[in-house]
Amino acid sequence: MDYISLCGIAVGLAMDAFAVSITNGAVTKRVTPRFAFRIAFCFGLFQCLMPMAGWLIGKAGEAIINSVAHWVALILLSYIGISMIAESRKKKKENLPPVRQKDIPTKTLLTLAVATSIDALATGVILPSAVGASTPCRMVISVVLIGLITFVICFAGIYIGKK
Repeated sequence: MDYISLCGIAVGLAMDAFAVSITNGAVTKRVTPRFAFRIAFCFGLFQCLMPMAGWLIGKAGEAIINSVAHWVALILLSYIGISMIAESRKKKKENLPPVRQKDIPTKTLLTLAVATSIDALATGVILPSAVGASTPCRMVISVVLIGLITFVICFAGIYIGKK
């Protein structure tokens, strides 16, 4: 198994979660280790589970997935983008000063975790051929490493955002 390539893939997959972590650190009133752990754990967990789900789905229906995966990603990412644009326009009209929040609601955190790990789902389909994770044991090692790297990067991102 090629661990250098796997670490590169993991860092690449974690970058969107890292950006969200920085933002969460910046907009939260009081950043505590518990808060940082909660955010990082959620992002790391989803970045770990999504490639495994992608691998299992890819094994089950490779031909079907290849024909619709890009459409599913388009629909989900478009929905998130349109929602973000609508919310930003609503806040502009109200002319409210930015408010620092106390905590992130669980529903919002899960939505962010899913949104930032959609690319990991697609990566799970090609991961075995990319890094040599052809057996289930190697695949588990790969996705756990992806989750750990995401956790560390996001934990640091919370504190970077706080600064």
